[in-house]
Formats: sequence, structure tokens, C-alpha cells
Amino acid sequence: MASVGIRDVRKAFGSTQVIHGVNIDINDGEFVILVGPSGCGKSTLLRMIAGLENISGGDIRIGDRVVNDVPPKERDIAMVFQNYALYPHMTVADNMAFSMKLRGAPKSEIEARVNKAAGILGLEKLLDRYPRQLSGGQRQRVAMGRAIVRDPQVFLFDEPLSNLDAKLRVQMRTEIKELHQRLKTTTVYVTHDQIEAMTMADKIVVMHDGIVEQMGAPLELYDRPANLFVAGFIGSPAMNFIRGKVRAGAPASVVTDAGGAFPLAIAPQGSDGRPVVYGMRPEHIHLDPNGLPAEVVVVEPTGSETQVVVRVAGSELVCVFRERITAGPGETIRISPDPKLVHVFDAETGKRLG
Repeated sequence: MASVGIRDVRKAFGSTQVIHGVNIDINDGEFVILVGPSGCGKSTLLRMIAGLENISGGDIRIGDRVVNDVPPKERDIAMVFQNYALYPHMTVADNMAFSMKLRGAPKSEIEARVNKAAGILGLEKLLDRYPRQLSGGQRQRVAMGRAIVRDPQVFLFDEPLSNLDAKLRVQMRTEIKELHQRLKTTTVYVTHDQIEAMTMADKIVVMHDGIVEQMGAPLELYDRPANLFVAGFIGSPAMNFIRGKVRAGAPASVVTDAGGAFPLAIAPQGSDGRPVVYGMRPEHIHLDPNGLPAEVVVVEPTGSETQVVVRVAGSELVCVFRERITAGPGETIRISPDPKLVHVFDAETGKRLG
């Protein structure tokens, strides 16, 4: 196992800059997820760690060694791809053993490692099958087994669950997390799915347009997003945003152009009259007989919760209630965000206030 250090790393394709001076420290044994929308640079950064893309500037360090000019096969990493990348003419056992055979490892060592990895992943009964005889989840386990057999210092995962159905993705999330807890190998994982990031990571790195917007523990990013982008990206359903101006005093609030007053526990220092964006997570909005009147637009029951789209003070908001809602479209309910859990961002810079 080893730490990974990324220092002022840049990447350009011709005159187009796609990674802009990224700095990330990944501790030995840590599970770090790079997350962001398509085109943010997360997969490019992962491929640079793997040595599959040259870097245009900066340093990448694995353990104590700068690996900028080290070939991929000498970096002591193992990568799991989105499309599994299994050899169709080889059995599961041969796929898992292939890298060790190329290294000329003794047959007894290869068999021991393959059997150990198969035991970890529940593949013992599938070792003689071919990839075409496996389900998507089983193929992904084989790809993971091939990585485990190499016993690398660092695992790299490039959106490994994208080709699986919803139920299997949930199952594989749990299996990958359990695998990391068992092996304790440093892991860098790329996904566009913030639910994967929240449920699996020790540390999340949120990327956007080739820069790091924020990094930290999952609940740290959920509770205190640094800016509007992170606030809108982390959390499902996404955070609601309303523009207005701070009205300090007792009680403090944010007043919209349409006249709605949304409560604040306390106004950020020196913010009276300041244009802001007021953020409310759907799960932090509650039914309140004394709250703001809201016209119901859409009701979406999911069983344990009910998601309701409402129109209030000229804006549409998404609310998530644990209670069963009997009101239908066109009817009025009264809602109130929890003032202790709302977020306030500067309207011009998008940065968090307070």
C-alpha cells in the first residue's frame, strides 16, 4: 500500500487546458472518490495516475516515488475499467492470472493468489467459465479479482458500476466497500454518481471544469458545501436555491423579489441587504401550519417518503416529507425550512457565507 500525492497537476490537449493545477493528498489505505459531471476531468486525472495519459505539468507521486515518467506496468497499480476489459477466449481463472503469468510468477503462487481472490469475491465456482457465461455483476467481480491478484499498492476504479442495473449497482457498492475494508489498499475511484460517492468514500473530491471545488469527508461536504456548485451537486434530490436579500434583525430572513421571507437562524455578519442565494435541502423542509403557503405542483410517493414539487413566492421547490401527503396538484400546503440547516451563498461569487 502507498499514499498518492498530486501536486499542481495540469493537462492540456493542444491549446485546450482540461486540468488546471490540481492538488490532492490521498493517504495510505484511504478510499478517495473523484466525482463531478461529465467533462470535469476526473477520468483524465485517474488515467494520469495510472500512466495512461501524459501530464502537462506538476508531479504525481505514489509512495515516495515521483512517477511522471514511469511506465504504467511499473507503477504498481491495478485498474478496474467501466467495460470490464476481460479476454473473451480465457476462463475466469486465466483472466485473473494473466498479469502474473506475464511477470513469470511461479505456477503455485499464481494458483494461490487466484484462489484467494476468488474466495474473497465468491468466484470459486466460476473459475472454469468464460466471460460470455457470466452476468454483468459476475464480470465486474472478475475484473476486481484480476486487480486483487496483482496485490498492487493502489487500486484505480474508472466508473466500474455504470453498466450495471440499479439493484446490482447498490449490491456492488456494498461489495466494493467491504473489499476495501478487508484489504485496506489505497483506492482512487471515479464516478459521476454522487450517491456512490457519499456511500462509499472516506474522502470525496468534487471536480468541475478541471479544478477541485472542494474535498472532504462525505458528511462534511453535505453539511457545509463551500459554494453553489458543490451544494447543488452533493445531495439527492438536489438542493433548492432561491435568490433574495438578507434582512438582518430578529428574526433574520432572506426576502425574495416576490415578497417571500425565508427564515435564517442568524444572518451572516455584515450581510444586511446583501444579495444572496438561499439554499434548502428538500429533506430539510417541513410541513408547518404557520409556514409559507405553497401550491402543490406534483406529488411523487416513493413509499417511505413523498417527494412534492411546490410553487412558493414565485419559485418552484422540491420537498421530501416522511409524512403521507393527501393534498393534490393545485391545492395549498404550508411549509417551512429548518433555519438551522439552511445555507446562504454570495449571489455574485457563489461562495458560502458564514
